[in-house]
Amino acid sequence: MTAEEFIKLRDFIYRKTGIYFEERKKYYVESRVEDRIKATGHDNFRSYFTWLRFDVTGKELQELINALTVNETYFFREYYQLKCFAEEILPEIVEKKSSIRVWSAGCSTGEEPYTLAIIMEEMLEGISGVTWEVHATDINTEVIEKAEVGLYSQRSVRLVPEEYKMRYFVAKGEFYEIVPEVKKKVKFYQLNLMDATAMRKMSGFDVIFCRNVLIYFDDASRRQVALYFYEALTEGGYIFLGHSESMSRITPIFKLRRFKNAFVYQK
Repeated sequence: MTAEEFIKLRDFIYRKTGIYFEERKKYYVESRVEDRIKATGHDNFRSYFTWLRFDVTGKELQELINALTVNETYFFREYYQLKCFAEEILPEIVEKKSSIRVWSAGCSTGEEPYTLAIIMEEMLEGISGVTWEVHATDINTEVIEKAEVGLYSQRSVRLVPEEYKMRYFVAKGEFYEIVPEVKKKVKFYQLNLMDATAMRKMSGFDVIFCRNVLIYFDDASRRQVALYFYEALTEGGYIFLGHSESMSRITPIFKLRRFKNAFVYQK
């Protein structure tokens, strides 16, 4: 792929998804595009890109996005944030309402939303009248399918406390499967964070986790997604970003809350 071809493809993906690949990512993008060129029977980039742009079904664009957006994750990642969610934020929410909705945006293969479901099961069990649900979205359809299966390697569950592993997983050979009681609490579906129509349907969430996702967007796309998140949250709702991310660099509309265990942004 020439530098000019890379820019054409990068700009096309950006317009469709808001995801921006810098020049230093050229080799990463190129290797995955080569795989798609071979898989679709094209002879060169020009032929493939022309077909990609005019494919009205959108299927190949989705396949390409799937190939470009696979990220490693694991259960109980960035534990201090989860501790804040469990011990400080959930009690605040329960004081005000009995129905709690949490959204894992950029959920990848499901480790984060299932972790949140385990935490909520533990923290809210026995509190009369409280109901909750976790919504989990990703632009990548392949990771959504894996998440719905809920089968994980030992590497993925390495930080899960042993008592939780016994309670919420079933050993399947070298793998661990999420128990049905937790699976049914998490709703997975595909979502493009730059799809204005779809994003405006996302509403009524008390907490959003969007960790290490916005780093793949440019400044303009980050601001737009942050506005969508703001509208999706209930009044006083919370949003968690990755430890190296800062909402204040994106937009001033959220206020920063200092909790004992973490910093969290609030509507």
